[in-house]
Amino acid sequence: MRTSPEEAAAKAAVAAGVRVREVAELPELEAVYRLFDLIWRPDPANPPVTTELMRALTKAGNYVAGAYVGDELVGACVGFFGTPGVMHSHIAGVSPVMAGRSVGLALKLHQRAWALPRGISVIEWTFDPLVSRNAYFNLGKLAAEAVEYLPNFYGGMHDHINGDDDTDRLLVHWRIGAPEVEAACDGTPRRVSAPPGAVVALGVENDTPRLGSLDGPALLVAAPRDIETLRRADPRLARRWRIAVRDTLGTLLAQGARVAGFDKTGWYVVTRVAKEDSA
Repeated sequence: MRTSPEEAAAKAAVAAGVRVREVAELPELEAVYRLFDLIWRPDPANPPVTTELMRALTKAGNYVAGAYVGDELVGACVGFFGTPGVMHSHIAGVSPVMAGRSVGLALKLHQRAWALPRGISVIEWTFDPLVSRNAYFNLGKLAAEAVEYLPNFYGGMHDHINGDDDTDRLLVHWRIGAPEVEAACDGTPRRVSAPPGAVVALGVENDTPRLGSLDGPALLVAAPRDIETLRRADPRLARRWRIAVRDTLGTLLAQGARVAGFDKTGWYVVTRVAKEDSA
């Protein structure tokens, strides 16, 4: 028997050692702004979200939530309503001191429990396809579905996380009432592995991307092990990874291929239906 969304969210919060709740008052929203500033260290002229915008979003009934240890804010998430039945989750972040504690999971499960009774069936968001841990979190632990590759979606952000790199993103849809998502929220993530005979569309050799073939019903697209460190240590190589993933994963999705998931060994597993003979 599946646990309810509220029970799953409460269980995740306890496991992470946090309390997750909605945030609406100005001092609380200012704390969210400061937390995001600490995480991203953005260009002062281009913060990821402002206190004033969050104030307007909450007044209009949208989603702003924080994760707390005692009275200390350690994570936050901001989302807003999109087309009917869809919420766009704009930004979520966790304090570096809480890394690896599953605070992000607690926030997402709280967001799901909040959204379902409000008529939301899909929560969508974007993430950098070069960040392997986020790929596994989104596609595996949450069982979201990658639906579109978006080249340089935000333009230049020039912050601590993105640096001067293009902001390519994968758009995911999280179908929050689907059985696979229910299972993931109940502790059974989506697991995929490279199928026999899979073609390497993008491989890796000595941390360097190596282009392969885009032909085949099952393909593998590698992601770098630690793109954040690579951007600081070797920005030129990091840009090579950006272009290589765009040219492979972006092309495959544009051709109608589907991302089946992310293998924890560092691969996107991509499938597509063979074209029918024209005869």
